[in-house]
Amino acid sequence: MLSALSNLLPNPVLQGITAAYFKVAALRNIGFRGTHSNSISVAFSKMRVTVLPALSDNYMYLITDEATNQAAIVDPVAPDTVLEAVQKEGVQLTKVLTTHHHWDHAGGNEELVKKAGSSLDVYGGDSRIGALTKQVKDGDTFKIGNIDVECLFTPCHTTGHICYYLKDPKGKSAVFTGDTLFVAGCGRFFEGTAQQMYTALVEKLSKLPDDTLVFCGHEYTQQNLKFAKFVEAENRDIMKAIADADEKRQKGIPTVPSTILQEKKINPFMRVMMGSVQRHASCIDAVSTMQAIRKEKDTFKA
Repeated sequence: MLSALSNLLPNPVLQGITAAYFKVAALRNIGFRGTHSNSISVAFSKMRVTVLPALSDNYMYLITDEATNQAAIVDPVAPDTVLEAVQKEGVQLTKVLTTHHHWDHAGGNEELVKKAGSSLDVYGGDSRIGALTKQVKDGDTFKIGNIDVECLFTPCHTTGHICYYLKDPKGKSAVFTGDTLFVAGCGRFFEGTAQQMYTALVEKLSKLPDDTLVFCGHEYTQQNLKFAKFVEAENRDIMKAIADADEKRQKGIPTVPSTILQEKKINPFMRVMMGSVQRHASCIDAVSTMQAIRKEKDTFKA
């Protein structure tokens, strides 16, 4: 099983995760033509996540509770793709989980609600989100079938950004991080501060279990890793992640999911307390380092 998985997922993602934790189904297109990646399905013990590419580099995620067949969709910017996936998977779509109000994440909400032909609960932390019915705050909880969902308030990229932390009945976990945490990167500070991003990445997300799978909003991994190498040229975990990401992208395979443990090894924005990152930034504290390297990343060209 592990040898088969290694053909699809990078070794750092597999590190510390047993074959019983998840498996990757055969790659398949879900019907959205001309996208940047193939779709993959990640199966936990009692939960399934189908990765749906959209636009030029976005990801949507169809989350299914295996026991009840109830499902939720994260950031459904391409409603027709979502509805085709729902039909092919044979699931009952009941919820929309919106990470933030930007059009490439929330822009499909109203059309999806209209086309779904049934009432959908639309969750989010910002009144600017289209079709919002359930405004949530930090620590709020609800369920997708038997799956527990906790809302993590992570303002900075936007003032109302929410990450969704999920645990299935067997305790296996995933977090959907929108534009707060990317593989090897983080979102721009459009509406917030370096302190807020430090709180989000280091004080909240990094405290989740190490084997939590990370599903982010965009396929930015290769560019993020180039910057990570620029910051920490001697980091061997980054070198390995670059090779793995390059191999996957050559095959059109998503670089998601990552893990919290992997991000703590390769992501400079989750490593701002490390001496190597602070020396690069010429800073002596984590928040100043966060500010400095985000400013640097904003104009970085490999």
